[in-house]
Amino acid sequence: MNPMREVIIDKVVINIGVGESGERQKRALQLLEELTGKQPTSTYSKKTIRNFGIRKGEAIGAKVTLRGDDALEFLKRALTVKEFRLSRRQISDGNFSFGIQEHIDLPGVDYDPDMGIYGMDVVVSLKRRGYRVARRKIAKSKIGKPHRVTKEDTIEFLKSLGVEVE
Repeated sequence: MNPMREVIIDKVVINIGVGESGERQKRALQLLEELTGKQPTSTYSKKTIRNFGIRKGEAIGAKVTLRGDDALEFLKRALTVKEFRLSRRQISDGNFSFGIQEHIDLPGVDYDPDMGIYGMDVVVSLKRRGYRVARRKIAKSKIGKPHRVTKEDTIEFLKSLGVEVE
């Protein structure tokens, strides 16, 4: 097989939407750092929602992006929570995502009463080698249609990880 046609993980983004700033949001940042070993960043509200008590620009969540071996390792741990099963609706062209209800379901994570329980979203982007041409600064170009990752390619990649697609 042509190595340029191989589908690989571009990145895995883990997001915790807390919905409020303050102590709970800081604990979410701390939790993501413990789970991944990487420095997370805060996510901010785009607009004010009075009913929820959210102001524009307020820190209301946390996220971290993993690449390479770290991404694959975390993805395998996260898929054990979903019992290696995903719905077809969770998959699109070159991406798939799923939610984890409670972070304590992840293998190797113990419940800490001071921390509380957080849910999280895991979003995975896939790519093929050569996608750099779309992001580089000099001689930027588009990714040709035959080289893009389709939904079928994404499903094949998931099957290679041992995930059952329903």
